[in-house]
Amino acid sequence: MRAALFGFALALAPIPLAAQTAPTEDRPAVLVADQVFITRNNVLVAQGNVEAFQGETRLRATAIRYDQSSGSLNIEGPIVLSEGENTTILADAAMLDAELQSGLLRGARMILEQQLQLAAVQLNRVEGRYSQLYKAAVTSCKVCEDGEAPLWQIRAKRVVHDQLEQQLYFDEAQFYIKNVPVFYLPRLRLPDPTVDRATGFLAPTFRSTSQLSVGLKLPYFIKIGDHRDLTLTPYLSSKTRTLEFRYRQAFTTGRIEFDGAFTRDDLDPGESRGYLFGTGNFDLRRDYKLYFDIETTSDRSYLSDYGYSDEDRLTSELTVSRARRDEYTRASLLNYQSLRDGEVNDFLPTLVLDGEYQKRYFPTRIGGEIRLSLEAHSHRRASDTSAGGLGRDVSRLNGDIDWMRRLTFANGLVSDVQAGTSFSAFNIAQDDGYTPRHGDAVPKVSVALRYPLQRREADGAVQQFEPIVQLGWTGGNRLDIPNEESTLVEYDEGNLLALSRFPRPDRRERGTVAALGVNWARIDPNGWDANLSLGQIIRQEEDPDFSLSSGLQGTRSDFLIAGQLRNDNGLALIGRGLIDDDFNVAKAELRGVWDFKRGQIAGSYVWLNADPAEDRADNVSEITFDGSYAINSQWQATADWRFDVADERAATAGLGLSYNNECVQVDVSVSRRYSSSTSVEPSTDFGFNIGLRGFAANTGTERYVRSCGK
Repeated sequence: MRAALFGFALALAPIPLAAQTAPTEDRPAVLVADQVFITRNNVLVAQGNVEAFQGETRLRATAIRYDQSSGSLNIEGPIVLSEGENTTILADAAMLDAELQSGLLRGARMILEQQLQLAAVQLNRVEGRYSQLYKAAVTSCKVCEDGEAPLWQIRAKRVVHDQLEQQLYFDEAQFYIKNVPVFYLPRLRLPDPTVDRATGFLAPTFRSTSQLSVGLKLPYFIKIGDHRDLTLTPYLSSKTRTLEFRYRQAFTTGRIEFDGAFTRDDLDPGESRGYLFGTGNFDLRRDYKLYFDIETTSDRSYLSDYGYSDEDRLTSELTVSRARRDEYTRASLLNYQSLRDGEVNDFLPTLVLDGEYQKRYFPTRIGGEIRLSLEAHSHRRASDTSAGGLGRDVSRLNGDIDWMRRLTFANGLVSDVQAGTSFSAFNIAQDDGYTPRHGDAVPKVSVALRYPLQRREADGAVQQFEPIVQLGWTGGNRLDIPNEESTLVEYDEGNLLALSRFPRPDRRERGTVAALGVNWARIDPNGWDANLSLGQIIRQEEDPDFSLSSGLQGTRSDFLIAGQLRNDNGLALIGRGLIDDDFNVAKAELRGVWDFKRGQIAGSYVWLNADPAEDRADNVSEITFDGSYAINSQWQATADWRFDVADERAATAGLGLSYNNECVQVDVSVSRRYSSSTSVEPSTDFGFNIGLRGFAANTGTERYVRSCGK
């Protein structure tokens, strides 16, 4: 091998590395240089643009002297020693063996993943696996030549890098911010930047709230295997002792994740509090998919007190489904837990079984599509009382057989025809006010006509105009059953042409109903894109089960107005509303978003009329705002605000500020919740998080690099 390394012929004609496929220890070493000669003492000297190769190891230096008797290399710097793409060592001088695997480097600096720098007075290489650095300084911050200290660094008497285990071991480590020592650790172990997952501590978080005082979260990550891990996070303050956890596991056909916490605190003395959220999905045989979601908590205010979630109704679900081109199958088991004040879970339908099957056929003789739908549903309340519907349990079976066909005529008129039959069967238990069993089968038919028109303007913009009219009829009379599932009705451009605008089949629109509408759009490749939809429903007889704010009461519905505006500069406006003949607004929503180079600003306004039928005693009028702004390449600010116009007070507000560069990430946030109830108190939350870049997995594709002198 030595002859191959230092043969005079190789100095003149280097061997291509691509042909070397043997293991590193068996591959020949290659040397190229401007000049190669042998001294009288039988020492081979290579000078000028010296490069040596041994497997994935590459060495560049000013001069190399090889002593055949000792088998060592004396290397003059500046030296650059690279091992693959992950490790680079710079040094002033070195003494290495012929395989470049062991030896001593002076004035060395090691760079891992082009991110973490380890500078030392002396570096010892051992068998190509260990690198021992003495009097070392470690940082991922940019180091300038003006002598100014980096933003942070870890100084240690000795640092050992285990290339095989991808770990860094520190002896007598001191953490510095600039030139100020912050803390001292006699022993410290950290993963190097090439590690995706490694057992150890993660970045701490400081959290201060008006209810829980100042606290510290210190996560500890445990790598259980290549496909599962556990993170334990103690959260300690003067008012709480909490242990948070997260468990993740990946399988060949799916994955699961569980998040939760266990708490003993001063907010509820003597009681154990906690929560558990979990999700998972799996691919089963025959194209079936399994999905589960678990959400549960010990009390109504726990999630809000600790900032884990803003949900006021928790849903746990187990679903098996399959979707194919012309077939869909689903079966679900759900459990609901209400956290709202005044709602008693025993009197709510908390346990639900739900399933559906849908199949499509395309007959050639009559054309169009035949769609078969079947839906089964059952929900029960924990209460055993039969008075006033407080313990009512309901089961139902609903089906539809529909034939649908679209016809396009020569003059451009488009006709959509639908005809079919719906059947229903209901069973009502534990309610003295209703007989147990109900059922019906009713025919239905509808015809919709639309006439799309288009015009192209001189500047290239295109206008589209489409009037729509539909006449539909559903037979039969409404069953004498309680309204359990269709209490909230949305009337928008998506269901303008539906035969029934009730969300669930325990209610159906009956009789003759007409829908009138018009769609207009303007598409301008050099300016604003706009679209507008108008619609109204006219029925033969009014439907008393539509609430006041649904906009569908009476024989004539409110006017539906919906539109959008967008341009190439990132500005978008989206609005929707229901307006009656006297220009009274039942519902309205407006959302605006502006995306610009340095961030985004968005705002919304929502108006809802008071409606006891929808459990809304007062008007809802609310403004929300959220935005982010990149102050420069390192600093970014965020803000959000929600204002209750009806109550004339803010509901929530928050500010955030983050700083990112190549070696540190700092996040500071403050939020305030003004709303209160019997279970939730107003609170202010301060958060502070600092993370050091350069250890373990990369945090993303973003690169934050400062310039020296800035």
